[in-house]
Amino acid sequence: MKKLLLSNLILLALAGLFPVCAQQIPSPESTRRNWPLIVSLQFHAISMPFRDLKSTFSNVGFSLGTEVMYNRRANLLQQVQVGFYRNRNAGNGLSVFTQTAYRPHFGPVYAEVKAGLGYHFAFHPNTTLVFKNGEWQSAGQRGKGMLMVPVGVSIGYQGTNTKPLFEPFVSYQFFILQGYNPEVPLLPNQLIQIGSRIHFSH
Repeated sequence: MKKLLLSNLILLALAGLFPVCAQQIPSPESTRRNWPLIVSLQFHAISMPFRDLKSTFSNVGFSLGTEVMYNRRANLLQQVQVGFYRNRNAGNGLSVFTQTAYRPHFGPVYAEVKAGLGYHFAFHPNTTLVFKNGEWQSAGQRGKGMLMVPVGVSIGYQGTNTKPLFEPFVSYQFFILQGYNPEVPLLPNQLIQIGSRIHFSH
């Protein structure tokens, strides 16, 4: 009788702890919301993947974006970003692109793999000249628009709050620009992004 009573008390205590544990580790369905503001500081370099990362931090920019979920588990999403960076040597860049992202969750931490398409406008670092009427004249072109193919990986932290306001992340993006010039038809680039998702509505 005493053993049965003790067993019932233990089961009752465990049952009482279960809701507390459930509150501390929220489900993906309860924590993810559509249309957050994604803000990041980004650093650019013309480079092959993961090469010359130190010099990347010399070229600073920013990006704004948002995302929407494809499913209730919030591990398949569509993202949109608008970004700008300054690069004194290679020229500044302005890009608009979208990516489909797969985002598995590991407790309060998540990883991300993504790929997509976009448009990139590369500004000339110097005034471009053409030889016309026996003299060099300004070509009147500020830059060139190109097809952009970005792929990326990210890691982020969402915390244990059921409705976090901020979700910081670090992201690495590698992208190819198509049609840079006849000698270099495919130009490799990389971005390092440090930012956060900001949820305004709860």
